[in-house]
Amino acid sequence: MSSNTGVIPELRRSPTSSSDYADEKSAGKHEPEAVVLEEEAQDIVDVTRPFPIDPNVPEETHQLTFRRSVLSALLVGCALGAVVGASNIYLGLKTGFTFGPQLFGAIFGYAIIKPLSKALPTTGPLGWLLGGEFGPKENCTVQSAATAAGGIGILFVSAVPALYRLNLLSYLPQDDAGKLIALTVTAGFFGVFFVIPLRKYYIVHQKLTFPTPTATAVTIRALHNGTTGAITARKKSLALLYTFVVCFVFKVVSSYAPGVLFDWHIGWTLYRIGFTSIIALDNYGWWIEFTPAFLGAGLLSGINASWSFLGGSVLAWGIISPSLIRTGRAVGVSISDDYPLVSYQALNFADLSDFVDAPSPRYWLLWPGVLMMLVYSFVDLFMSVLPTILKLRASSFKINWDVRAWLQDAQDRDDDEDPTPVADRVPMWWWVVGLAGSTIMSVAILATKFNMNVGSAILSLILGFIFSFIGVQSAGTTDVNPVSTVAKASQLIFGGIGKGTSLAIPQAQVLNLAAGVVAAGSAAQATDMTGDLKTGYLLRAKPRNQFIAQLIGAVVAVFLNVGLFILFTTASPCILYPPKDGQCTYGAPSVSAWTAVAVAVTSPTLPIPSSSGYTAIALSIFAAISVVVKHLWIPKTYWKYVPNWNAVGLAFVVPQTFYSIAMAIGSIVGYVWLKRSPKSHDMYMFAIAAGLLAGEGLGGVMQALLAVAKVDGGHYGTAIGCPGGEFCG
Repeated sequence: MSSNTGVIPELRRSPTSSSDYADEKSAGKHEPEAVVLEEEAQDIVDVTRPFPIDPNVPEETHQLTFRRSVLSALLVGCALGAVVGASNIYLGLKTGFTFGPQLFGAIFGYAIIKPLSKALPTTGPLGWLLGGEFGPKENCTVQSAATAAGGIGILFVSAVPALYRLNLLSYLPQDDAGKLIALTVTAGFFGVFFVIPLRKYYIVHQKLTFPTPTATAVTIRALHNGTTGAITARKKSLALLYTFVVCFVFKVVSSYAPGVLFDWHIGWTLYRIGFTSIIALDNYGWWIEFTPAFLGAGLLSGINASWSFLGGSVLAWGIISPSLIRTGRAVGVSISDDYPLVSYQALNFADLSDFVDAPSPRYWLLWPGVLMMLVYSFVDLFMSVLPTILKLRASSFKINWDVRAWLQDAQDRDDDEDPTPVADRVPMWWWVVGLAGSTIMSVAILATKFNMNVGSAILSLILGFIFSFIGVQSAGTTDVNPVSTVAKASQLIFGGIGKGTSLAIPQAQVLNLAAGVVAAGSAAQATDMTGDLKTGYLLRAKPRNQFIAQLIGAVVAVFLNVGLFILFTTASPCILYPPKDGQCTYGAPSVSAWTAVAVAVTSPTLPIPSSSGYTAIALSIFAAISVVVKHLWIPKTYWKYVPNWNAVGLAFVVPQTFYSIAMAIGSIVGYVWLKRSPKSHDMYMFAIAAGLLAGEGLGGVMQALLAVAKVDGGHYGTAIGCPGGEFCG
């Protein structure tokens, strides 16, 4: 590592300037054979194999002592994961976005445990129990627990709320706490147990890059680089902490005067001073929101993804939506008797025919958005792995039928590629027994709690396994996890099963969504955990210890996410039961998408307006063609100029245009910052972005607690600046 500045270098595809990194990341430019760690001293370290042993760092002989197992993995790691999990529930219900806890856990874990390791006694009985040096491998264990504890929140911002929107569970989630815990256990633990063979194939054999987990390993390595690392860690930790506190306080305070501090409804303000026609700006959702989280998301996502998102918003809500209203292909709902305020966001209709004959612009736009994301994800994934497929030799497809050789310890085999000592690996019987047990448990839970037959339950688990391959391949090469979108394919499959077995519509919808929870949740969990194992692989951490930390974190995640879901839905019941005009503090776009697909695939006739369906097909074909053209004929240097159609499709699903505006602004700030001061950007960018995301997310959790206690802005705030003079928080 560089010893003079302490700046953590980024992962770059050599030779490439750092100014292009964010756009390269969104374009998927990081191939495993080309990615290196480029330092100021021009030392080149290959990130497809474990980092060389640093002679200046003491060897860690024990990574899971009493302190390391209880304090690091269970308390600190899981607490940090809980912070990220709470933030992700909030952000996911707002817009469907979530962020990974890897770097957050790595930096904050160091900031918390490193001082404790020096303050606690190092001699005597207490020293044996609590003291000792805190090294990079233990730091890896902390962030592994954080990732697991902050995981599977995807379920509670998508398919689980959809079950309530379709009245398939009890009216109140707290009455279903047992069911929700059981369903979360099914998805979470099945995903954890089959992550070990994924490690062997994707990390050891294919040597995929996993940009964010690799960046996490680089960060941890730098933090523990002697005095320089301590200085770097302090700077990053303070930047993260200050940003987090400021954003948390701002989010909570702004909830008492949202129209003044948080949302600027420019259209409403201009209407009130005489520009009456400009009210359309507010009706179509065009206002400014000072959302720290999405400024941070723009910093992380870069120019390509953020501006594709904004471009999609302009196309969907600036061009198509007004055209639909003007031509009568969609309708709005009046939300005020005194002012010309109209909502175009309804998703629930009294009559099934209204979905086709009188849809809202939001429902009409939903189908092009969903299909674009599905087609883009599959085509981009296929084009990304196509070179690898073409390079495979015919001998690669030979099957080794010698089961005993396959099960025996790898140390006696000539074809073992894993540099990790066998004693440090996860014993095969651990994950085989765990996988078998979780499979039996999952089938039993799905059969008894959700009336799924054994065949359907096993099929949902198999789909989760298949989707995990797609998710890991994509995350390992492009740093994009498409599992939530790809898993909607399970809805199509189980929609066909429901019709083929002549199930009643409510039963078919339960089958559809419960199976989707298992498939999406287990795949998402496996993808996140595989990334963690990549971090450990580079740092030479023990996979056995990481696996234990992941299991501990998964237990925390089950109860944490269920509790947070109950908290948010108690504070804002409109998440589950949106009013007819579609107005709710939480847009919950993923919930709407899962609900709409479940209704569509289980209905006797497909409730999709023909014009929406034709538009969806046309835009999806165009997206697929652009992906193929990009991969085959456009040099990778120019990929950053090709729209990210996944982000464009997301803008069709997310009706809140102010999120894309905020992300676009954040990406511009990051770009200018990187151009003007690359060193400070490398030092502080992620820490500040993580603070922005976590600060607003935890502020949202506090808002929910205040709402439950009836002391929130809705009871004691002001409606100044809010449309119609009603509180808009």
